Amino acid sequence: MTEETTTLAEQAPPPVREWPPLDLAGTEFDPVLAELMREGPLSRIRLPHGEGWAWLATRYADVRAITNDPRFSREEVTHRQVTRLAPHFKPRPGSLAFADQPDHNRLRKVVAGAFTVAATKRLRPRAQEMLDGLVDGLVQDGPPADLVERVLEPFPISVVSEVMGVPAADREQVHAWTRRIISTSGGAEAAEKAKNGLYGWITETVRARALSSGDDVYSLLGAAVRRGEISETEAVGLAGPLQIGGEAVTHNCGQMLYLLLTRPELMDRMRHQPEARGTVLDELLRHIPHRTSVGLARIALEDVDLHGCGIRAGDAVYVSYLAANRDPEVFPDPDRIDPDREPNPHLAFGNGPHYCTGAVLARLQTELLVDTLLDRLPGLRLAVAADEVVWRRKTMIRGPQTLPVTW
Repeated sequence: MTEETTTLAEQAPPPVREWPPLDLAGTEFDPVLAELMREGPLSRIRLPHGEGWAWLATRYADVRAITNDPRFSREEVTHRQVTRLAPHFKPRPGSLAFADQPDHNRLRKVVAGAFTVAATKRLRPRAQEMLDGLVDGLVQDGPPADLVERVLEPFPISVVSEVMGVPAADREQVHAWTRRIISTSGGAEAAEKAKNGLYGWITETVRARALSSGDDVYSLLGAAVRRGEISETEAVGLAGPLQIGGEAVTHNCGQMLYLLLTRPELMDRMRHQPEARGTVLDELLRHIPHRTSVGLARIALEDVDLHGCGIRAGDAVYVSYLAANRDPEVFPDPDRIDPDREPNPHLAFGNGPHYCTGAVLARLQTELLVDTLLDRLPGLRLAVAADEVVWRRKTMIRGPQTLPVTW
């Protein structure tokens, strides 16, 4: 990325493209995004909610550059009604997603200890124990079974609840709130009601943990508030997205397992070469369209010239990690699942300061789920035809709603 010291490019900007939310079945790549990728490195888009239009970067190099460039601010988004996918937008102070430096590091430091490689390694035996219990129940009841209901949903909920410090009695209610928040089907009123419920519960929990010496996230936040390192408002805003983030593992793993169950050559590779599973999982993480449309915008703090397009101070800018992961300049034959693809510098967990806080934890859960299910259920296969699998609708995170299997 370069910035001209004179005037910005005078070429006509690309037309503004409407980008409706599409209810796509399976792991189909969004056709609108595919068109935008073909049309150029920078596009202009309008999403269903919010106001105005925004730039969209789809090339791998541009996505990495923008997400590492302090001239593009997340914090500024909180002062504007930017065009967006979500029907409701009310960011809270303390949310890492909307923090710029140096606040981002100050906030992230408080909870970082719960998401380190060492912390995740300590959690592994407990996570495996929880997963084994779910698979024991699956085996005991016998086939057929819905893998989402029996394993893919309850396991990440349990793991995230363990890390966050959610009491067992509150887990179902917390999950009901987070599920409603990431859905686009209920409109602004339903999302607001769920957010009020979740954030009210988080506020009470953080207050109750003020004197705790525990290493769960709510204890770390309560202690940090007591020491004056962050405000209570920041603690609550910090916790919410971390709690909601557990939903992504369910649906990402659902997509991965669907691909394994519908592509015999991939399943054979995973079963007969367990030592190479990590490479395949990285390729599946690169390939799956884990979300609808795009995530959160940034605002240009000054004029920037990118590929001859004049991005003006105040313009909203989106990046697409899904598009970056299909950039042919970085990933030859990008639409093909290549289990031997190396190197594989995918951006499935984001990039730059806003790289996913829970990436190590998410990867642990993904590995445990795939390893345990394939090893304990060697005959695992779909119980319905592939085109009969029901997929989630009107949601920001894509995945199968149900995954009927037998073994």
